[in-house]
Amino acid sequence: MTVEAPAPLAAEPGPWRPPSARERLRILNQTRTIAVVGASSNPARASHFVATYLLSSSTDYTVWFVNPREVSILGHRVYPSLIDLPESPDLVDVFRRSDDLPGVAADAIAVGAQTFWAQLGLYNQEAADLAHQAGLAVVMNRCVKIEHARFAGGLHLAGFDTGVISSRRPSRPGPSR
Repeated sequence: MTVEAPAPLAAEPGPWRPPSARERLRILNQTRTIAVVGASSNPARASHFVATYLLSSSTDYTVWFVNPREVSILGHRVYPSLIDLPESPDLVDVFRRSDDLPGVAADAIAVGAQTFWAQLGLYNQEAADLAHQAGLAVVMNRCVKIEHARFAGGLHLAGFDTGVISSRRPSRPGPSR
């Protein structure tokens, strides 16, 4: 009689830790669809700037906007919640207050997202733990636009290389007058 070894138990995920640059690159390379939660039609808001970049020819992502108070952003329909999206997003990019992150993480889990990404300046350990324990990749306090541009060569040590011409006069070489 042969005794078979018991099948190994699925490993419980350990505590969440911030992903390395290589892991963030892998996440962005595997992402096809992004839901921007807290997107704004106000051009002065960070979410609007990031949305403009994500829709540009710099990326190949399908982008959906989520905000119950908006109807259209940059000519695109806005959905009131993650549940209302036409399909499950790969990445949920959040522009909400840190206190709101656990609720958005729960929604991201419910719709089957693969990654929960809290934008620059946002961090909530409860949300990170919740999403991580559910098997999602979790990124906190990082900007999708900055990370994508950095990996794509559009961000240099001196800052952004957006191709936008500044309204400031360039300094001229030579002695000042």
